[in-house]
Amino acid sequence: MSFEDLVREALDAPFEGWDFSWIRKRSRVEKLPWHYPTEVARLARDARSMLDMGTGGGEVLARLKRRAPLTVATEGWAPNVPIAAQRLRPLGVHVVWEEGCPDNFANYGTRGRIPFANATFDLACNRHDAFFAPEVARVLRPGGTFITQQLDHHSYDDFYTALDLNPPDEPDSWLPRAQQQVEDAGLTTQRAERADEVQYFDDVGALIYYLRVVSWAVLGFDVESCMPALRRLHERMEREPLVVRQKRFLLVATKA
Repeated sequence: MSFEDLVREALDAPFEGWDFSWIRKRSRVEKLPWHYPTEVARLARDARSMLDMGTGGGEVLARLKRRAPLTVATEGWAPNVPIAAQRLRPLGVHVVWEEGCPDNFANYGTRGRIPFANATFDLACNRHDAFFAPEVARVLRPGGTFITQQLDHHSYDDFYTALDLNPPDEPDSWLPRAQQQVEDAGLTTQRAERADEVQYFDDVGALIYYLRVVSWAVLGFDVESCMPALRRLHERMEREPLVVRQKRFLLVATKA
């Protein structure tokens, strides 16, 4: 396909929930040292109840090999709630809209209430969603576990470089901040790991589609203003895929 056709296709492609299947055959991701769904399924084996925070369209939760007998999902972006409900209802999973935590940084603690009673869940899991640790601790039962995989600082630096943009100036990692937040909330860290998730994009259309979806990731990106860089990438990607290294961390903590 020509550059123009790839751009047009990527801009016209539909997206809903948190489903990247449109680019599945045009991008691939190397495995992390851990596999988040496997880690959650392992913890769910001994859980009577579990909470999936920020479930998106319910894609990850639906694919889990094991869930607790009582499983509830929350989602803060209203358009995703009916999508997740449609996917998860046949699995016996309830989906609840909640206000969401805006971030774990400047706005930390301004929102993030979880709409459930104290000590409701044996397991709370969170993939790439902000969280307010005191609320997580509140809804966990004694002995309960919180597991989260998060995007770390510098996750999108390779995108900035490829697009001739300047990446933001950030600390090396926010894992220490996340760990401090859960420990300040009364939880005990059991595991804290960092790793790179390597992703390959085979054509510029797949790249544009991805950056459309994660629109907050690369500040200053839009197709028109980045057209010269995208054209250069197209020529390069006709010979080899674009390789980006995204930073991730896994944090597991328990309530005494």
